[in-house]
Amino acid sequence: MDWSLIWETVRHNGLHWVALAVVFTVMVFGAAHAIMYKRDSRAAVAWVGLIWLSPLIGVVLYSLLGINRIHRRAIRHRARSGPRRDTTTTERAAVALSAATPDGLPAGAQHLAPLRRLVEKLTDRELLHGNRIEPLGDGDEAYPPMLAAIDSAQKSVALCTYIFDHDRVGKKFVDALGKAVRRGVAVRVIIDDVGARYHWPNVRYALRDAKVPFQRFLPTFFPGRFTYSNLRTHRKLLIADGRLGFTGGLNIREGHCLSLRPSYPIEDLHFRLEGPIVGQMQDVFTSDWAFCCGEVLEGEAWFPELRAAGHAPARGIAAGPDEDVDKRRLALLGAITCARESILIVTPYFLPDHSLIMALDIAAMRGVEVDIILPEKNNLLTVAWACEALLWQVLERGCRVWMSPPPFDHTKLMVVDGAWMLFGSGNWDPRSLRLNFELDVECYDEQLAASMRALAVRKRDGARRVTLEEVDSRGIPRRLRDGIARLVTPYL
Repeated sequence: MDWSLIWETVRHNGLHWVALAVVFTVMVFGAAHAIMYKRDSRAAVAWVGLIWLSPLIGVVLYSLLGINRIHRRAIRHRARSGPRRDTTTTERAAVALSAATPDGLPAGAQHLAPLRRLVEKLTDRELLHGNRIEPLGDGDEAYPPMLAAIDSAQKSVALCTYIFDHDRVGKKFVDALGKAVRRGVAVRVIIDDVGARYHWPNVRYALRDAKVPFQRFLPTFFPGRFTYSNLRTHRKLLIADGRLGFTGGLNIREGHCLSLRPSYPIEDLHFRLEGPIVGQMQDVFTSDWAFCCGEVLEGEAWFPELRAAGHAPARGIAAGPDEDVDKRRLALLGAITCARESILIVTPYFLPDHSLIMALDIAAMRGVEVDIILPEKNNLLTVAWACEALLWQVLERGCRVWMSPPPFDHTKLMVVDGAWMLFGSGNWDPRSLRLNFELDVECYDEQLAASMRALAVRKRDGARRVTLEEVDSRGIPRRLRDGIARLVTPYL
């Protein structure tokens, strides 16, 4: 196609002024939108610069990747489906169990009362007492009870996952879900449309054959939905009969079952939960289901009366690019600020923003022991390079960084002062902090936090410590590579 001939024809007919006016108008509107709606001033400057330096490409990219259309759709959904189910009678009754201490916290966690109040204001969710939370390591330990929960369900099964491979493990879950449907259980499954493509054939065909009701979260093949290609549900939820819940870092794939000797083994951590906290998990799932297809799940099958099953105070923290934006990041900042003795972080992807880096640095300078445990061999090279580019910022202020040996550790865990812990689906990267839909659970149980601290310490003791000298000794080509990778951090 001869573009010069086309342009000459347009110019000869005087239409080039119209074309220039249209392009200029679009640029002005695009830049104005970025200036008014981007929370981060650096992001606003970057988008405005791209729009003006490369008008057509910049406007198209901003339209596809820079505008958050999720927020308005979420508001419309909640206007139809009514208020969130955060303060039911059952949950308020569970809160009454907290009368033992002034803030409803164990004695060793009393100094974290400001954190409790902060997260309550952030999430508009109560801290619920009477929960039983059991850690499950890897798929070998987590998948059997998850499958047993599906097999024993009598009324409902809710499943949401990012990756759902159609491999040896995935087939077991499809089979269990299909059997539940055939015996009359109400089954609903949400699979992320991007995560489901990690394996071929796509699991949705097997779910369809098994007559399992499922929804793809924000499908991306259709032009009208391409704008959501960078906004994924990263939540991992399984809830049986509204009473028994599972959440953590595990996707559904055989790589998590080390006993199967997978080609790429992955360590991880998942949790089994009972008690009032399961109601908050179910609320998140049913909200996502209505978001996907408009069906509102209500009634005893989904929201039964929940009684105390243990003694752990816990609360769900839902995060996403809609009305839940920044809630997880602010909760992390609050936890770091309240720490007095120690902060242990285990995460596969460590790309925190400037505010989190500063908070960790200040904690270390206050005398808090800050340990960050990362995998030595990351499954995402670009993320590993970008991480190397920023490690000096935490190392120079006294934080300690450790690299754990293979297999790849996908664990997501944070423990503060051996009294508070956070677990779930969220990573320490821009996707989890701003772009993805996540669910984490905070818990103030000293016994459980102590056991998770011991787990993190074991990982730390078997890891290699990274020094500032090592990071500073990288050659220029490596530094340049890492710096370039860091430039695309918001999309990693």
